[in-house]
Amino acid sequence: MSEWAPKKFWTEASVAELPEGFTVRLDGRPVKTPAKAPLIIPTRTMAELVAAEWHAQDDKIVPDTMPATRAANAAIDKVQHQFDEVAEIITAYGETDLLCYRADSPAELVARQRAAWDPLLEWSAGRFGVQWNVTTGVMPTPQPPETLAILRAHVDGYTPFQLTAFHDLVAMSGSLVIGLAAAGGIARPEDLWAASRIDEDWQTEQWGEDEEAAILTSGRRRAFHDAARFFAASTP
Repeated sequence: MSEWAPKKFWTEASVAELPEGFTVRLDGRPVKTPAKAPLIIPTRTMAELVAAEWHAQDDKIVPDTMPATRAANAAIDKVQHQFDEVAEIITAYGETDLLCYRADSPAELVARQRAAWDPLLEWSAGRFGVQWNVTTGVMPTPQPPETLAILRAHVDGYTPFQLTAFHDLVAMSGSLVIGLAAAGGIARPEDLWAASRIDEDWQTEQWGEDEEAAILTSGRRRAFHDAARFFAASTP
C-alpha cells in the first residue's frame, strides 16, 4: 500500500509583503503552519525559498523536499516558544566540542585534525574572546565556564528562525564551533561539513564504507547544508 500524501491544490505560489514581514500565498491564500499560525517570515529571501519549495511540488506534497518550509514552521510553532531550552541544549555542545578531542595517533589523522580544526578554534577564540581546552582521547575535559557563558550570550541574540537553523548546524556537525563558523559565513558549508567528518572519513578509508551509515551521513549532510542556507536567508 502506498503512503498517503496530501495532493497539490494550487497553481501559483507567490511572496507577499506584510507590515510584520513576509508570507507565502498559494493562489492568493496565505499559508499557515501545522499549528494553524500565520506563516510570517522575517526576510524576502527566506520567503522566496519557501515559495520555491511549494512551487516545485508535483501532484502530491512531499515534506522531505521542503526543508525551508519545515524550518520556518518549526521556528514559529516550536522554537519561539521554547527558545531558552533550545539555546541551552545547543550551547551545551561546547562542553564536549568535537574540535577539542584529538587523536594521539596515527600521525596522518593527527595532522588532518590539526589542519582543519586548529584554525576554527583560533577563529572562535579571536571572534568571541574565548579559550578552549584541547585534549587527546575521549575522556571529558571541562571547558572554561566563561567560554560557555560568552557563547550562550551570543546564541541568545539569534532570532527564533536563526536558532532553528543553528540547532541543525550544531547537531549535524557535533560541534558548537563549526555551527558558529557556518552561521558566521567564515567558510563554505561544504568545507565545514568535511571538517566535521574527519574521524569518520578516516575510518572509512581504513575499513571501507558501510552502506547504512553512508545513507545516514548523506541525510545529515543534506540537513547541514539546508540549515546553512536557511540561516543565511534569515538575516536581512
